Amino acid sequence: MKRTALFPGSFDPFTAGHLNILKRALTMFDEVVVAVGINQDKRGFFSNEKRIEIIRQATAGMENVRVIEYSNLTIDTCRAMGINHIVRGVRNMIDFETERSIADANRRLAPQIETIIIPTAQEFAHISSTAVRDILKHNGDASLFLPENVKI
Repeated sequence: MKRTALFPGSFDPFTAGHLNILKRALTMFDEVVVAVGINQDKRGFFSNEKRIEIIRQATAGMENVRVIEYSNLTIDTCRAMGINHIVRGVRNMIDFETERSIADANRRLAPQIETIIIPTAQEFAHISSTAVRDILKHNGDASLFLPENVKI
């Protein structure tokens, strides 16, 4: 039986830290579905199409990765796809507390779906999508914080 996990997020943009979490999740699962969350009430820095393009650039050649977009509850996407694991990355204790609260709520709503929280490797812990967006807004070079083969 194929073990698949959903790696949801806004990924605005997908960073080297996100790629690190994805690669580590692939050591535990046969396939990881990167799910770009669509929030109609929120305007992102990048369009949904651009976010997906960036993720596809970052994961080029990784056959066991799929990229989708979704606009419903994460657990509903898992149910619809027959996925029982959610992967989330954390950089620090603040991230951990937030992710734990979400995981607890998800577990109440869908006890069969388990959340796996993976701490970001130390060399990526300082990278956030917010910082990358700020660098890009000011025409800075964000390439140190993005996966190697990503061109923005």
